[in-house]
Order: sequence, then structure tokens, then C-alpha cells
Amino acid sequence: MLNSIKLDNNLTLSRLVYGVWRLGDDSDTSVANVTAKIDACLTQGISSFDHADIYGDYQCEAIFGKALGQNPQLRQQMQLISKCNIALTSDHFPNRRVKHYDTSAQYITNSVEQSLTNLHTDHLDLLMMHRPDPFMDAAATGAALDSLVDSGKVRAIGVSNFSASDWRLLQKHMHHNLQVNQIEISLLQAQSFTDGTLVDMQLDNIQPMAWSPLAGGALFSNSDAATRIKPLFKSLCERYDCSPDHIAVAWLLAHPANIIPVLGTNNLQRIALLSKACDIELDRETWFELYSAAQGSEVP
Repeated sequence: MLNSIKLDNNLTLSRLVYGVWRLGDDSDTSVANVTAKIDACLTQGISSFDHADIYGDYQCEAIFGKALGQNPQLRQQMQLISKCNIALTSDHFPNRRVKHYDTSAQYITNSVEQSLTNLHTDHLDLLMMHRPDPFMDAAATGAALDSLVDSGKVRAIGVSNFSASDWRLLQKHMHHNLQVNQIEISLLQAQSFTDGTLVDMQLDNIQPMAWSPLAGGALFSNSDAATRIKPLFKSLCERYDCSPDHIAVAWLLAHPANIIPVLGTNNLQRIALLSKACDIELDRETWFELYSAAQGSEVP
């Protein structure tokens, strides 16, 4: 079983998180197939599942929730994460004129209620604000988020794609501590290691979570950076008897900030092997070899 990460409010998340962003893209969205994916995760100790209200044009939560509705015992074995505040133009909301962000109390509360219905649960383990909102009333947003925790409908609050200034403004107006910031981190998106973002998260006891840890597949493309990394992947895969994606994830896991990668695939065989990344221990020089190859130069 994998190790886990305990947040400062005692919520425990698995060391890897399964992301359901593309769950609706699978040609088979049956309860049986979704349940098989959940079981494949739980068998490895991947117990945290990352949703957002908008995923799959507002359909992924409901697809996942049907499996929980027919297998309610699974809910006690997992942590359900969701995000809100991005309002898409969609056939589901025909009156919207423009994609926008909405961090109003009514929008957040309505979104959570819908997520609870979709997921056949009475609470979310973690709710995140999906994007910083330039029109946010921090006091009103903070009060709404505190109220959801106080009511028991949400266990913990986090943010996604927030800068330190963004989360500190929100935290100023909350009595519950923000727990997580989910940002894009990968070998090809490594600026958070040097621009102060990861430092600020550690200073403020914000748990880092990484979306797109494989750079959306760009790590395995024919780009200059991917081409430079490829020989390292090859030698490390031979050493550890694994795939390049496992090395890319292990690179994140090796960092002392305890970054939690969010991994999404609809392939059951790949899902069954996700935890292999946790068996790979990269030393400091190997970490910097990969980092330098991705950057295209040695560190200063």
C-alpha cells in the first residue's frame, strides 16, 4: 500500500490522486467500467479522487457517482475532491453569455449541493476554488467556504492555480485554514520550483498538488525538451523496469515538499500500474539530471 499525506486538519489523502477529468471521454462510461477503475485505484492504495464540477462538460461527477450509487460501500474507502468557480458556456447553461469565474456564496453553495447529488454522498472531503477570480469578494467567498465546513458538507478547503497573494487574501477572511493548492507541475512546467510558489506553500503549510504531471503527454513528444530527456528516461526505465511516465512522476514524488501528483488515464492496464512510480527512488543528482535536461542547461 502507498504512503499517505495527512493535512493539518487531519484529513488524509493518498500519495497519488486519480483525476477524473477525462472520465467522460472513454467510449465505455458504464457503471461496471467506472467501478473497475475505482477498484484498480483502491487496490493500490490510491484512495483520493479528483473531480471538478465542469469536467466532461458537467458530466464526469455524475458518471462517477452512478458507480458509487450502485456500490455505496466504496464511499467509505475514498476521499472525494471537487473544484468549482469556473462557469463555462455550455448547453447545460444556455443563458450564459461568456465563460467567467464565479466565487459568490450562492454559486459556490449551489455547486457543492450539485456535486453532492452527482456523487451520491453527503460530504466532500476537499473542495477547491478552481481558479483565482479577479472579481472575488474575498470576505463573502471566505464566509461561504467556512460555512460549508461548519455545516459538515465539506471537510477541508483548498485552492487551485492560486498565487501566494491570491490564497493569502482568501485566507485572511477565513477561520478554517486552506489546506491545498493544486498547480501545474511537471518536468516541462517546473517554474514553481524557482519562482517562490513552492516555497510559499511550505511557509504557509499549504499542501502542493500537481496537475498535468506528464505535461499533457508533451514529455513524450518530439519537442526539443522531450528529446533531451528521452535518453535519461531510457536508462532509468531499464534500471527500474518501468515506463517513462513512472520516472516523470517519481521525479515529483522525490521533492521534499511532498508534492501529490494527480494522474488521469482511462486505460485500466495503466491505472493498475500507477503506483509503480512510488517504488522508484531518485537521488539528488538524478533529479538534477532530469531537471537540467528539461531546462536545456545546467543550473547556474
